[in-house]
Amino acid sequence: MNKGCLGIGVVIAAIAVLALIWGSGVYNKLVSEDENVARAWANVEADYQRRYDLIGNLVATVENAAEFERGTLTDVIEARAKASSINLTANELTPENIQKFQQAQNELNQSFLGRMNFLQENYPQLTATEQFRDLNAQIEGTENRINVSRTRYNEAVNQHNNKVRKVPNNLLANIFGFNPKAPFSSVSGAEVAPSVRDEFNKG
Repeated sequence: MNKGCLGIGVVIAAIAVLALIWGSGVYNKLVSEDENVARAWANVEADYQRRYDLIGNLVATVENAAEFERGTLTDVIEARAKASSINLTANELTPENIQKFQQAQNELNQSFLGRMNFLQENYPQLTATEQFRDLNAQIEGTENRINVSRTRYNEAVNQHNNKVRKVPNNLLANIFGFNPKAPFSSVSGAEVAPSVRDEFNKG
């Protein structure tokens, strides 16, 4: 074998090794970004689960108040069941699925918080209890946690999508099935504050 062929072989081998190193680095970064999105989504779901659990506490609290009619919580219970029935994995974070999830959560939020405000206005003997005050504080904290988790999820999605869509990373992303994820965005009508009394009287 002459020196020319040997030199070409060395160059090709060096290019192949560099390509392998580059490809491995890109792949590992894509995996990390994908895992970050999955973790951020799990945190979103965990905070929504916290709210579901608090709604159960609300039901138990108001059902123990003799003056309060249990039927007024029907919509809250139904909205809770609907919201908890939509579960997404990290591979299902498409715009359509995120919209369905968010719509269900929005309906639950309006129903839940609307009735909480109604209780505070119309049942002072209930809102004066320590249990109800503690529950109210937990709800406020939970809503803040949900907002933080959604913001962090959107940050993780933005970082992931930048990685999988930019050249040359997108070449390997397409080969290995790393797809863009859908961020949270406000649902239609979210810019208008709901009427608490109207929400309560829907049922």
